[in-house]
Amino acid sequence: MFDFRLQVFRAVAKRLNFTRASEELFISQPAVTKHIRETERHFKTKLFERSGSKIALTPAGELLLQHTEELFALYRKMELELSSFTQHHKGKLRVGASTTIAEYLLPPALAAFKKSFKDVSVVLSGGNTEHIEQLLQKNEIDFGMIEGQPKSGLFKYTPFIKDEIVLVAAAKNPIAKKQQISLKELQVIPLALREPGSGTLEVIAKHLKSRHIRLSQLNREIQLESSESIKSYIAHSQAASFLSIHTILKELNSGELVIIDVQGLEIERHFQFVQLQSGAAAIPGFFIKFINHYYNFKQ
Repeated sequence: MFDFRLQVFRAVAKRLNFTRASEELFISQPAVTKHIRETERHFKTKLFERSGSKIALTPAGELLLQHTEELFALYRKMELELSSFTQHHKGKLRVGASTTIAEYLLPPALAAFKKSFKDVSVVLSGGNTEHIEQLLQKNEIDFGMIEGQPKSGLFKYTPFIKDEIVLVAAAKNPIAKKQQISLKELQVIPLALREPGSGTLEVIAKHLKSRHIRLSQLNREIQLESSESIKSYIAHSQAASFLSIHTILKELNSGELVIIDVQGLEIERHFQFVQLQSGAAAIPGFFIKFINHYYNFKQ
């Protein structure tokens, strides 16, 4: 419905590359150039500075991009909300999900979602909790699904599913022979942990602090940026790791990994929906209902 030229401008402004914008929009590069020139002519100002093969936004271009993002967000919200009157939902959802959710929980739920809402386009962006909140602030996603603890007054947090973080090791690791270890033993064994900014690491740190243990007191052997890399690492080393129960179901069933109880330490959390307090890009109600129903049914 909105002017296609604004879509072209936004693609170029976000990519700062005419070729990439043309590939994204499935139009020729000369067509992209033509639309940009017509937009500059319409507003009677330059939107891009050109230096050889590189381009950059002018102050006017920065302002137009800001307003374009606001217009697109309003349009997406309008389309999704108005579609509820016909019970035929359509539109675009830009979802950001932290690593554990994006890799393990959301894909099967989204597959089921698409069967029910074929005309809703979903774009999923991943990263750790800190990164997802940054994307939300920059209006690059409409809402997020994170595993970290609520901590910013800028956002509204809504829990949607319970999770447990457990200590795991390879079945062949000598530590796996112990059914339980003490908190003192925990501080000695080598550990593979997630990177700073990870919601999982943040939750682990909070629960350890309640037991008077700091992360710096642990024998941190390595930091890795995903559960998959951690699982592979501990499978080939003597290290153990704290991981979400949702990330290790397959390895537990196959006997590759085992859970080691830590006396006096239980780490539970809720995954959270996160959106701006302003409500500028509110989560569509039908998406929340579907996700909650899907996970409640699965549990």
